[in-house]
Amino acid sequence: MDRINTPAIETATGATAEVYAQIRKSIGSVPNLFVAVGAHGPEALKAVLAAEGVLASGTLDKKDQETIKLLVSVLTGCDYCEAAHTVIGKMVGLPQDVIGKIRRGESTGDAKRDALIRLVRTLIQTSGTIPAEEFAAIKEAGYTDRQLVEISFAISLVIFTNVFNRINDTTVDFPVTPR
Repeated sequence: MDRINTPAIETATGATAEVYAQIRKSIGSVPNLFVAVGAHGPEALKAVLAAEGVLASGTLDKKDQETIKLLVSVLTGCDYCEAAHTVIGKMVGLPQDVIGKIRRGESTGDAKRDALIRLVRTLIQTSGTIPAEEFAAIKEAGYTDRQLVEISFAISLVIFTNVFNRINDTTVDFPVTPR
């Protein structure tokens, strides 16, 4: 249950109402995460949506973006984002068995995706500069320098939502499936 008092979406006015209308127009409804952030920080929500647009226009494909967002959500313990990115992962074409393997920390059997998972896991679970072997592995897997920027950007975006949801205990409004 949400810890931060969030007014009913119907009572939103000004910048908050505008950003909710934009989301509704785009995806049909306003997820609880966006309701809570928008109620108290419409500028932050607008920035997140703009940043997601930048990420979407990059060279990193949607399956890779969702792999990153799902894995980071699992590693940080954000139940809301894990549920959301499980659903979105399916929508962008990640097979259910691959989603399950990502969630359980198992190899997906796809060398390129597994290299991405190893890099993201290393970045989230360790500190300092990544080992040279890790850098070599992600480059050998075929990721470009531009995509390394986009991987970093995707991680930073999902960290924001993970942290906010962990503070707020945002009510999950996506189906929750077992790992």
